[in-house]
Amino acid sequence: MTLGSAPLRLAPTRDDVLVMKFGGTSVGDAERIERVARHVMAAKMKGFKVCVTVSAMSGETNKLVGLTETLGGGDVSRDADYDAVVASGEQVTAGLLALHLKSKGVPARSFQGWQLGLETDESHGAAKITNIPEDKLLASLDAGEVAVVAGFQGIAPNNRISTLGRGGSDTTAVALAAALGAVRCDIYTDVDGVYTTDPRIVSTATRRKALSYEEMLEMASVGAKVLQTRSVGLGMAYGVPIRVLSSLGEPEDTDEGTLITAEEDIMEQEVVTAVIPSTGEAKISLLGVPDKPGRSALIFQLLADAGVNIDMIVQSPARAGSEANMSFTLSERDLSLAMEKLTLAKAELGYDDLVANQNVAKVSVIGIGMKTHTGVAAKTFEVLADRQINIENISTSEIKISVLIAAEYTELAVRALHEAFGLSTAKA
Repeated sequence: MTLGSAPLRLAPTRDDVLVMKFGGTSVGDAERIERVARHVMAAKMKGFKVCVTVSAMSGETNKLVGLTETLGGGDVSRDADYDAVVASGEQVTAGLLALHLKSKGVPARSFQGWQLGLETDESHGAAKITNIPEDKLLASLDAGEVAVVAGFQGIAPNNRISTLGRGGSDTTAVALAAALGAVRCDIYTDVDGVYTTDPRIVSTATRRKALSYEEMLEMASVGAKVLQTRSVGLGMAYGVPIRVLSSLGEPEDTDEGTLITAEEDIMEQEVVTAVIPSTGEAKISLLGVPDKPGRSALIFQLLADAGVNIDMIVQSPARAGSEANMSFTLSERDLSLAMEKLTLAKAELGYDDLVANQNVAKVSVIGIGMKTHTGVAAKTFEVLADRQINIENISTSEIKISVLIAAEYTELAVRALHEAFGLSTAKA
């Protein structure tokens, strides 16, 4: 299957094929790999032909990245040999799981990305899948084997191993489900589903039974760590239902988790389904920018060329009529690089002053029902105003309202909004 040019798959083509993905915490040691095998065998007992995608053991990728930086002299994440190193973690896990399944009498075979011919572009360290020949996997499944695929990796046009970036095993799993026409892609992690907010902040947060692809995309983009954004986008594009489950219990004790599916498949659509906090944010303000056509393009092209991703943007007139003030948010980890690039380009950009603020956080209210219901923005701003929480920036989409606030008020804002929109008593 060639990704990007194939028609949308609106219905499963093989309802006997199931893709299961297990993240790093799920395969963190031998005992957990044994439990993963029990989950796989339970799916086989239900009559499924199972393709499994695995991540590296928890902590392994970080260790390998650290070694590449130590011996490579810094950040070498765009080098082909970086990919050769960090892809090895998933290869180990795939081999171990296949060995254990076979020891239990279950036919199994491990596959590395290059063995499948899982093709990507040449963007080492952040590659995108371009094609998945499904013949080898289908042959393995039809022969009764569990196909255990090393996630996060493929082969680039230069015939070198490539990796898909952090969280890339989620993308591998959903892409395989699309290629195989699987009935579903089950993603096992250390949580039992997707919640209305972070349960560590709000103890009464509830698990959602179902979310639309659009809601999950927005949640992932603003800080929810359950699924990688690219994997959800692939699921939506190819009509692959995705289910989030916990791997930390035994198969017979595992709940149904949260199903990510098409909007029309969700029976009851609530106006607001989640309140998501995002820390690790920073804000940059450029004061006294010449108010001329093309100035914004210069600023953001400079940052784009440096690989800095920008989020919320606000421009307002300065006191001098010929000048403007501009502020935007970005990841805190990109702040130093962005400040360096903007400082070096001060003469070209012509601004008067440059100010950075790391004491900020983003809180987002998300819900598919916002498409057809009014008043969510007004209620959001009223709840924050009642608690004397000042809003610094605002951004919106059809189903999301995000506000930037002082970081010290993050938990207060999340609790207040979660309560105001009735999410503590929402149907799970």
